Amino acid sequence: MDAGERPARLAVGVLGAGKVGSALGAALARAGHRVVAASGVSDTSHRWAAERLGVVPSRPDEVVDAAELILLTVPDDALPDLVNGLATTGAELKGKLLAHTSGAYGLSVLEPAARVGALPLALHPVMTFTGRDDDLNRVTGCSFGVTAPDPLRPIAEALVIEMGGEPVWIADRDRALYHAALAGAANHMVTLIAESSELLRRIGVEHPGRMLGPLLGAALDNVLRLGIAGLTGPVVRGDAGTVRKHVDALILAAPEAADAYISLARLTADRALAAGLLKPEEAERLLDALGGNRWT
Repeated sequence: MDAGERPARLAVGVLGAGKVGSALGAALARAGHRVVAASGVSDTSHRWAAERLGVVPSRPDEVVDAAELILLTVPDDALPDLVNGLATTGAELKGKLLAHTSGAYGLSVLEPAARVGALPLALHPVMTFTGRDDDLNRVTGCSFGVTAPDPLRPIAEALVIEMGGEPVWIADRDRALYHAALAGAANHMVTLIAESSELLRRIGVEHPGRMLGPLLGAALDNVLRLGIAGLTGPVVRGDAGTVRKHVDALILAAPEAADAYISLARLTADRALAAGLLKPEEAERLLDALGGNRWT
């Protein structure tokens, strides 16, 4: 990045100094920007504002007044009301960068603030933050889904690069699908693995993580390198008898998990059939084992 592309050193304010806000604020400070104010609603966010960002918690209006770049790092459901509140209560937004970190929202949620002169950015870190001290290190090397008006795109991308991230341009119209893809992979993976671990504990496996870790590591490596061609297991083998046994066992042990298994097995079979990994007659048998045929 050329020196001319670097954003000026900015006074940064964080509205929502929680897991994400404290990590990104610290990353911007590490890049040479100045965190000048932060707000939060919980005792933990107040502590993180002091410990990670080096500021005394402030009111939201004080954060806006003090900052040139304002990070909106609140839960998605709170974002529209926060933006509307800033725009309608006379907060001084003109000429200030206003960046939210929501994956699902794009620029439209910032429109009320943009109408009074704010410069809107959507900078979503593709990372999970837990509130642990290593969250700052997780920013380094992670992708950010970036959406901004064309004139602001260089600034948005430069800020991400300065934080140590990799900017990936996402069209405004695609934000919801983009976030659905990420949440489906990361969040549902956690649920699936937690469910599998619990089932293994029920039958006496003392350390499910030790059993699952190598298997899941290999599966993740396979799919990231090979895509659907890295698929293994009874569905891609067309082993309808085994799949039926799985369903029967889950119906008895965990009916809610059986529903999820059937839905995911159907999707897996769809993808395997489309990729030519599964023969149509094998797919027919699998669908019968899963309780119904959709390929007629």
